[in-house]
Amino acid sequence: MLSLEDFRYIVPDKVLAEIYSRARRLYGKHIVHLNSTYQGGGVAEILHSLVLLMNDVGIDTGWRNLYGSGGFFDVTKKFHNALQGADIDITDQMRDIYQQANENFAKFTHLRHDCIIVHDPQPLPLIVHYQKSQPWIWRCHIDLTEPNAELWDFCKGFLLKYDQVIMSNAKYLKPDLPVNQRLMAPAINPLTPKNMELSDKEVMDYITEAGIPTDKPIITQVSRLDPWKDPIGVIDVFERVKQKVDCRLLFCYNVASDDPEGLEMYNKVVQRAGKMLEEGDILMVVGDNHFVVNAIQRYSSVIIQKSTREGFCLTVTEALWKGTPVVASNIGGIPSQVVDGVNGFLLDPYDLDGFADKIVELLENPRENEHLGHNARETVREKFLTTRLLSDYLDMLNAMVNGKH
Repeated sequence: MLSLEDFRYIVPDKVLAEIYSRARRLYGKHIVHLNSTYQGGGVAEILHSLVLLMNDVGIDTGWRNLYGSGGFFDVTKKFHNALQGADIDITDQMRDIYQQANENFAKFTHLRHDCIIVHDPQPLPLIVHYQKSQPWIWRCHIDLTEPNAELWDFCKGFLLKYDQVIMSNAKYLKPDLPVNQRLMAPAINPLTPKNMELSDKEVMDYITEAGIPTDKPIITQVSRLDPWKDPIGVIDVFERVKQKVDCRLLFCYNVASDDPEGLEMYNKVVQRAGKMLEEGDILMVVGDNHFVVNAIQRYSSVIIQKSTREGFCLTVTEALWKGTPVVASNIGGIPSQVVDGVNGFLLDPYDLDGFADKIVELLENPRENEHLGHNARETVREKFLTTRLLSDYLDMLNAMVNGKH
């Protein structure tokens, strides 16, 4: 069972003592997190660790998953994309499906907690189906830089009832939303199977188990198969890299239960990869074994993250923690993690030649690769470990529940 004591030699003792002090003022409080899935994607991974640690430090904390049909998740995926800027025609039927699922769920679970924390758009309307008697917080993990105007106006109707909105990046703060807004960057747990330390032998054992050849350098993108992650563009970059360096491209992917587009995107990637997939120049590995994902991120020479929209991108954080340099898009929450030329490289997401040139530079310069990797790990240690996220939540809860900062 995960305990704050497990972080004793990862972060300074002072950090742990401050967390216990913050938690002390929340003893006896009952908190609940609500989201749409218990596995797949960064939100579920964050909650697995955060909920355990909140309970460990003495706060009675629960976690609920919204029930929804396939039709509901089709709608919420479209809403997700639209909030990140995609075009969408919002119909009355879509609104009805969205709200009916939340109304039904309100009958399945009773929320009599001291504070309700709702994650992302799927459970957003829950607030209108309860007699509100406590603070409600909406935690948004997606890129709200340029949301679809019609959908944003629809969502604001629910958000006005919330006591606070939490964003991952200052660029997402909305001046037209008259609700208190707070910044809170996500973080990773360095003790999970995906992020824990592995020996060189363990790394090689998992790489072999996954059937990954080791005769050439590996470039990897770890992500959902999602249009916003631009896997087709990643293949375009790889073709340019391969003209200069003999290497392989690996997609380490997963499909979350609340993402109906995953299979469709998989088929598009397979079709685009074509002969390169058949000949083994492009590899596809399902990321359902977190030890394998861990090993892949450590073994890869370069991690690429060519997203066109990105709320924060924990797969970048994970790669940085493993000391693997990242070549990534200068969008969303990524530049809050990657400092160009210091612990990785940032590029315009549509600069295919730029992506290729930086990847080739890292493949041909092992010393630079190692230097950036060292800086990358220290960046995460200082800013993006789950102990810092836990502290942020305790500060927020003390302010909301106890009125103390």
